Amino acid sequence: MDKGKWTDFWKKTSIRYTIFIYFTVSALVAMLLSGIALYVQMSRQLAAVVREENQAVLGQVNRSVDSYLRTIMKLSDSLYYGVIKNADLSAESVNSQITLLYDNNKDSIANIALLSKDGELLEAVPAARLKTDLDVTKEEWFGNTLERTDNLHFTTPHVQYIFDNNENQYRWVITLTRAVEITQGTSTNQGILLIDIRYSSLQQILDNISLGNQGYLYMIGGSGELIYHPKMQLIETGQMTENTAAAAGYRDGSYQEEYNGEKRDVNVKFVGYTGWKLLSVTPEKGLSLSNLKMRLFVVFVAASFLLVLMLINAFISSRITNPIQDLEKSVNAIEEGDLDTRISIRGSYELQHLGRSIGDMAKRIKALMQDIVTEHESKRKSEFDTLQSQINPHFLYNTLDIIVWMIENEHKQEAVKVVTALARFFRISLSKGRSIIPVCDELEHARNYLMIQQMRFKNKFTYAIEMEDEVKNLASLKLMLQPLVENAIYHGMEFMDGDGEIHIQVYREREELWFLVRDNGLGMTAEQVENLFGDEPHTTSRQGSGIGVKNVNERIKLYFGENYGLAIESEPDEGTLIRIHLPAKVYTEAIERKQA
Repeated sequence: MDKGKWTDFWKKTSIRYTIFIYFTVSALVAMLLSGIALYVQMSRQLAAVVREENQAVLGQVNRSVDSYLRTIMKLSDSLYYGVIKNADLSAESVNSQITLLYDNNKDSIANIALLSKDGELLEAVPAARLKTDLDVTKEEWFGNTLERTDNLHFTTPHVQYIFDNNENQYRWVITLTRAVEITQGTSTNQGILLIDIRYSSLQQILDNISLGNQGYLYMIGGSGELIYHPKMQLIETGQMTENTAAAAGYRDGSYQEEYNGEKRDVNVKFVGYTGWKLLSVTPEKGLSLSNLKMRLFVVFVAASFLLVLMLINAFISSRITNPIQDLEKSVNAIEEGDLDTRISIRGSYELQHLGRSIGDMAKRIKALMQDIVTEHESKRKSEFDTLQSQINPHFLYNTLDIIVWMIENEHKQEAVKVVTALARFFRISLSKGRSIIPVCDELEHARNYLMIQQMRFKNKFTYAIEMEDEVKNLASLKLMLQPLVENAIYHGMEFMDGDGEIHIQVYREREELWFLVRDNGLGMTAEQVENLFGDEPHTTSRQGSGIGVKNVNERIKLYFGENYGLAIESEPDEGTLIRIHLPAKVYTEAIERKQA
């Protein structure tokens, strides 16, 4: 097959079959090579290596236990030969010396006590007294200790029951006893030195010992009684059993046994002076590698195969996934809103077809979004234009009442001024249906409104309008100032004591146009200012136009962009300042652009 045909074959091959062919071949080759090599090595060394390592672990643990018990035995010797044997208990107390030795070993020792051959408690640290109604002379360990005076005696683990230490918790201990000579005046009698060893301190040595997969350690006494087992609670409750009967007959060495239908490797070590046995158990099916050389070998073989697979898969992934990644980047760009992004069209036949489909879809989405945006803006402009064309009838009624009152009281000149102002007010409100008007017309509209309201409120406030000559022919939004002035009158001055002042200023800074509406009214709190722009519609005065501050702000943003709008600064009893930010555009150019 020549190069051209091979290229055409790859272009028409589906991604499913491409992945299937390459990864199947790679997996089969890797599995075959690794299986043969690992099987040969593991079949030769597995059992021998695990047994050797388990014996080493068992020996190490045995030495740790032996060292631990020898430390306890040395403590026993120190108590006997250093404290008890040299003391006359009829004339002196050895409590302080015993306490000192206890404090140095209290992490592993629970109690130290000295008993007479009659069971009388002579000294005890930290315990204070024997349990009530307990006759220690009847305990098995008491008789054994006095019968075999040359030996150290260890009991099996049990809950401490001899001393009353005012503790509500159960404390597991192993009791060590030995016969001692007690001097009291001129007489010498036998006694018993008792040391309660904390079972938890011995358990810490044996816990968490790893013996490969499913292997574990346990310890028994000379007669097969359990001293330690990782599943001691299960055995005590009858949910599990251990082959202690056979283990009691084992001597030092390695054995194979079958227990509960399972073949197991067992290693046995005697624990020093005690006669205890430490055993490791490894189920035959749980043999696993733990030798360092084997670990290194397995790591080397696995790393070699991994390297080969990485090289093969690198070629496969670059062949298959690069076109997918390029297509994914294009889809992510479309998802983020860039509908003009270039769509990658390469790779297998399915990817090429998918890329072309995504490109066509992006074009259709862009066209639909543009239609939706245009329709939405048109609808919003229509709604705002309808709103701004509506004048609250209360304002008109009140103004006509003023005119009638002036005519009846023969104030004809003032009536003419009000009628003229009202006519100009409505003329500019209509503005031939346009939403954009010159700054001078917007200011004239505000001036007429202020004149009417000033006469209505009988000169309760004064107003001033300042405009630079260079801004009068710039573009402004119609009915932008009147709602703000209306708020200043009805909400800022209606309940105000004294004369109110409203000041309107218009100026230009480079390419920005600014309107300032300032009053000395009652002012507002920060929360009230925030509510003016909130989601809840602002309720205007029933005498006003019905156009709120929020609507003015939204109209500005709709017609001029999100960078423009209102900013309000106000404090209670300090008045209010409203800044209107617009672009500095010539009115005629703005109208032409809008019409275009």
